[in-house]
Amino acid sequence: MHARSDAVPLSGGRPATGSRQILTLSRGHGRAWLGRLARCIGLGAWLLVLGPAAGAAPFEDSMAQRMLACTGCHGKDGRAEGNVYFPRIAGKPAGYLFNQLRNFRDGRRSYALMTGMVTVLSDDYLREIAQHFSALELPYPPPAASNLSVQSARVAQALIEQGDPQRRLAACTACHGAALTGVLPHVPGLLGLPRDYINAQLGAWKTGQRHAGAPDCMAQVARSLTVDEVAAISSWLAAQALPANTHAVAAGALDAQGARARPACGSAPELAGPSR
Repeated sequence: MHARSDAVPLSGGRPATGSRQILTLSRGHGRAWLGRLARCIGLGAWLLVLGPAAGAAPFEDSMAQRMLACTGCHGKDGRAEGNVYFPRIAGKPAGYLFNQLRNFRDGRRSYALMTGMVTVLSDDYLREIAQHFSALELPYPPPAASNLSVQSARVAQALIEQGDPQRRLAACTACHGAALTGVLPHVPGLLGLPRDYINAQLGAWKTGQRHAGAPDCMAQVARSLTVDEVAAISSWLAAQALPANTHAVAAGALDAQGARARPACGSAPELAGPSR
């Protein structure tokens, strides 16, 4: 499980708005500053010469190019292939991605790199980012091999598909869809994700390091699971192949009778159904 990281902007804090920073220099400081400026200009000129030869991308001012900042962790086009701790974001429901971006910005999730990137961004721009990645339809890699014992696999599958009524624990399929590909517009799919990422996120909810809008249904679910169950569920999900149709389904496709078993979820009100 991930340890909690401080949610501190990379810049060291929010920039001041509505004012200009005034820099005053003594003669000695001024000469030193001019020397640094000259070196920066020289470096910039060298990079301008080297850039085209090194295959630098031309400036486009497009959303796709601006989102290259995300690919260092989430992989090319948000596919996150070969990375065990960062999730795939390509093709996720836009409402889910928007909620997560706001959670990082507003402190409900804590990871300094993410917080630093989104801390000054508006809801409108976060929504635009979410829509960009949600619209990407890209193939998934084959699932990882399972290392679960037969008994652990049975336990995991039963919890995922049936839940545990004695603990008032809803099945994963009750909220994430029968095929576990997610529910529009706010519920993500659970397949095509690395085991370690799933395990870390369930652990973060279980220990209070990750939060969502109240009522926080996933925290309620995770706290009801044992550590061994979290590990088994994570491994089982990561080993499942995706169905032919990998898209999230409409909320109307959920079992209407299952609405009573689903916990109230502040970040996904569509799960309540029309009668709640």
